[in-house]
Amino acid sequence: MSKLVIRAGDFTFDARFEEQAAPKTVEAFRKALPFESHIIHVRWSGEAVWMPLGDLDFGVGYENHTSYPAPGQIILYPGGISETEILIAYGGVRFASKVGQLAGNHFITLTSGLENLATLGKSVLWNGALPIRFEEV
Repeated sequence: MSKLVIRAGDFTFDARFEEQAAPKTVEAFRKALPFESHIIHVRWSGEAVWMPLGDLDFGVGYENHTSYPAPGQIILYPGGISETEILIAYGGVRFASKVGQLAGNHFITLTSGLENLATLGKSVLWNGALPIRFEEV
């Protein structure tokens, strides 16, 4: 199993793919690696940052989906009711959009740096967007 590294601004996190629970989502995201975007703070979901991805299609449906990711869990919403997005929970989350509650595929879990998640989230809330990069090492 390879290691996933996520860099957001000055923060670095190690992570693992949830290959058993979300194999199709992991496979689709791996094809996009290294993946770069920007994170902004969520509007309706609580304590999380997200990457709005518009009509980007990873070609997956729901698997291992949740509306309540725990801190350190990363979910991919494959699109449909709302735009495609990736969300990183740093506190309490009820995943939603302007049209209501959503569910996303939990496909990555952070394995280090969890103590920095709230600082990252509050930094994005008060200071704005940060670049983010996902890569396998």
